[in-house]
Amino acid sequence: MGDKRISWGQDLAWRAEAVAYDVFTFLMRLMPTDFASDVGGALFRLLGPLTKTHKLAWQNLILAFPEKDEAWRRQILKEQWDSNGRTVFEFPQMDRIRPSTGRVELVNAERMEEIRTGGKPVVFVSGHLSNWEVMPAAIVDSGVVCQMTYRAANNPYVDKRIRDSRARYGVQLFAPKGGDGARELLEGMKKGESVALMNDQKFNRGGVSVPFFGRQVMAAPGPSRLALRFGTVLQPMSVQRLKGARFRAVVHDPIAIPDTGDKSADIAAGVAAITRFVEERVRERPGEWFWVHRRWPKEAYEELAAKGLG
Repeated sequence: MGDKRISWGQDLAWRAEAVAYDVFTFLMRLMPTDFASDVGGALFRLLGPLTKTHKLAWQNLILAFPEKDEAWRRQILKEQWDSNGRTVFEFPQMDRIRPSTGRVELVNAERMEEIRTGGKPVVFVSGHLSNWEVMPAAIVDSGVVCQMTYRAANNPYVDKRIRDSRARYGVQLFAPKGGDGARELLEGMKKGESVALMNDQKFNRGGVSVPFFGRQVMAAPGPSRLALRFGTVLQPMSVQRLKGARFRAVVHDPIAIPDTGDKSADIAAGVAAITRFVEERVRERPGEWFWVHRRWPKEAYEELAAKGLG
């Protein structure tokens, strides 16, 4: 918890949350994997539409697919709540959901082997597609040494448990977002370790403006900056849910960042390429993307409100 002083009340609340997390994890690990996934999907399908984020997800679908009707949007939101619920309930069991367990079909495993034996790190990129934890599980299961980024939990006790959960399926290296995380990524790549980052959420401060579903959004330049700095490629991956807690992890063709000498333009080109990749995957399987975050600028939502939509 560092040097920052924490009140006893806050510490007590954090410890109570950690106990609840432990109980949830214990119960999930008692269940058969597919049953836990089914329970999570059913629960979120029931409760998700009652939350405030349901309206946000509805607005996002209007922004991304203005040509679709309300019946289509209702179906996609039902699918995304199912996907999110399954993902939450699958997380305690991720050590059982890897290619080596037979639950994940790895497409283009040959490319992963090239990365493992090639001696040169790559920058893995993806979005919050299906159960996105399958991507790091598939990377480490393939023997690729890789720094996995994650957003540290505010509760340090829960954060430790999240780290321990990931360690069960082989994810040992962490690079929390922020200044310290950036240094860890740089040091890791200098040693030949690959890195993996999600690149589909809003990133205002220092972000790059790129088109996403026909509208400008702010996206993180970090993955492209790392690839350019180390003279390597962006390596896209996506995850698709097949049935229950069974998946397909796809290793796509690498994206080469242009190196024209104009660093800003080259990074912007990389960011645009990643964003196009994410959009293509979302268009293919819209019910499996994480629609419950505010991806577009404030003005886009104000525009919907002015039109009486959402």
